Amino acid sequence: MSSYVGVVVSDPWLHSQFTQVELRTLKSKVNQSTIYNLQSTSFLSFDVVFILVTSFSGTFDEDEIKSVLDKSYADTSDQEVDFETFLRAYLSVQARGVEKSGGSKASSSSSFLKTSTTTVHHAINESEKASYVSHVNSYLRDDPFLKSYLPIHPATNAFFDLVKDGVLLCKLINLAVPGTIDERAINTKKILNPWERNENLTLGLNSAKAIGCTVVNIGTQDIAEGRPYLVLGLISQIIKIQMLADLNFKKTPSLFQLVDDTQDAEELMGLAPEKVTNFSSDVKDGEAYAYLLNALAPEHSSHVALETKDPTERAKKVLEQAEKMDCKRYLSPKDIVDGSANLNLAFVAQIFQHRNGLTGDSSKSTSFSEMMTDDVETSREERCFRLWINSLGTATYVNNVFEDLRNGWVLLEVLDKVSPGSVNWKHANKPPIKMPFKKVENCNEVIKIGEELHFSLVNVAGNDIVQGNKKLLLAFLWQLMRYTMLQLLKNLRSHSQGKEITDADILYWANRKVKRVGRTSQAESFRDKNLSSGIFFLELLTAVEPRVVNWSLVTSGETEEDKKLNATYIISVARKLGCSIFLLPEDIIEVNQKMMLILAASIMYWSLQQQLDTDSNVSEDATDEGDANTVTGEISNLSLDEASESSLVQDQELLTKADEDKDEVDGDGDGENNNDA
Repeated sequence: MSSYVGVVVSDPWLHSQFTQVELRTLKSKVNQSTIYNLQSTSFLSFDVVFILVTSFSGTFDEDEIKSVLDKSYADTSDQEVDFETFLRAYLSVQARGVEKSGGSKASSSSSFLKTSTTTVHHAINESEKASYVSHVNSYLRDDPFLKSYLPIHPATNAFFDLVKDGVLLCKLINLAVPGTIDERAINTKKILNPWERNENLTLGLNSAKAIGCTVVNIGTQDIAEGRPYLVLGLISQIIKIQMLADLNFKKTPSLFQLVDDTQDAEELMGLAPEKVTNFSSDVKDGEAYAYLLNALAPEHSSHVALETKDPTERAKKVLEQAEKMDCKRYLSPKDIVDGSANLNLAFVAQIFQHRNGLTGDSSKSTSFSEMMTDDVETSREERCFRLWINSLGTATYVNNVFEDLRNGWVLLEVLDKVSPGSVNWKHANKPPIKMPFKKVENCNEVIKIGEELHFSLVNVAGNDIVQGNKKLLLAFLWQLMRYTMLQLLKNLRSHSQGKEITDADILYWANRKVKRVGRTSQAESFRDKNLSSGIFFLELLTAVEPRVVNWSLVTSGETEEDKKLNATYIISVARKLGCSIFLLPEDIIEVNQKMMLILAASIMYWSLQQQLDTDSNVSEDATDEGDANTVTGEISNLSLDEASESSLVQDQELLTKADEDKDEVDGDGDGENNNDA
């Protein structure tokens, strides 16, 4: 059972001004201060001012914030500061910031899902809403569970009501990337209790992250409340992923006909699907659409659209022609004239799916296809790290790890996320970077920070990243992901003393957790081939939350098909529980050591986090043997130094092997670029 409970605000208007993510963030800041430890606290106390100064850094200094609070709350200086009063103070300072910036709220991100604060009003695009409703009605009309609720009328709020239980969200994700969610893990009763709804929403949000959606500033409670602007923002990302799923060189090799012979195949594979100037102003007059449809469907061609001078009338003619190709779902004439970027992109993608005008037997396509390498394990790891990086909420979206990380900028963004303050941005070169040595400077800074974080980087230089050495880059990213997970675990035990958590500690914790609930499975290591059946991880999930696994759905895991069923179920159950993971069923079946560690660590993190939350509420009752002191008690029994040494040796072996492969490719001439860490 998920233990998530949203932050409750009694004032409905005040509650509507913040997302649950923002409320939880502010609540955490307030709880960490000494506000509630004071008998009488004024708004000008150090704690309140400090939180506001850090929240609005770059907009106000301390004196300005004190001035705003003094004017707004002069009569309440002797009252105790509760959380809701603090929220009102926060909004007062935010409103003053809007005035100061000339009426617009400053944000460092272009996406509303990434912004750190919330504006008072959130307008939604009714045309986009209608198009997404049409998409749902069309693609899910035969779904066994949803067909009784469809079709949805776009003029009502039924769409937002249907999203609230999480089922529609999960179904849309499986439409976009089939097989992402094991539908056996979805709660599909007609009437769901709050826990079951929250489980569905948690599963949906974690799965959305796992297919590449940005959900940095959205929580399950926001979806449960049906917040329109957040729901539409998330749904639009999912539909975009679905519409662009085949728009790549692997699934549509005929795309190679569109490029010249001088371009490298792997570089082309790393291009973003929407590599176009824009889908707004360039298509607003409808002329480009008229030429496109005439070329793709000459049997329906007409020069009437081109001869029409009025943009709205031309847009109508274009859509009439598109309707003959069954491609009218996403646009109205007004959407074309207004330049709705999301809907125009969906429209073009739909046209491409129906008829792209490319031949399937081009010699160029065959030539490029032969140049494409297909290392399955490398591709899976690239996918995992790409999705993980994008889930962090970095400003730069990564389409291909091997291409997009070569200038070092994204790696610096990631390092700054996982280890705040580690990057000196004065030494960084921001894209676009034309000079190669500037890229090397960025990558050298990446290596330097990696060494400071105690990564194993023997004979690795910044130039190796610039040159796109895949194995070295994957080895670095693995250490970065592992570091992030171990830091999360370490932070949970910050209140206690002890040594760093290691891979061996996680294995010990998992084995002990399973054993203590009477289960028999044990893992000798994260390379243990017995893990391929999935039974151990299902028993571990049961150990941390007894009701989360439906054992009637579990197979023996003896055949390949049974292993696949179990592995798919494990991933969905872990995400349903609250684990943010990016592995594939094949990683479990083939016992990918790195992914096994991350899976176990994610479950451990969730389990300890629940215990920590319980301890903070009723610390005097949290005395269950081993659980209340899981990290300090169970882990202290290990030989930590030995475990740490073993972990470092494994990382060293990984990088040594990658370095040997690099030397074979690069030859002796590149030795000058290899510096000892």
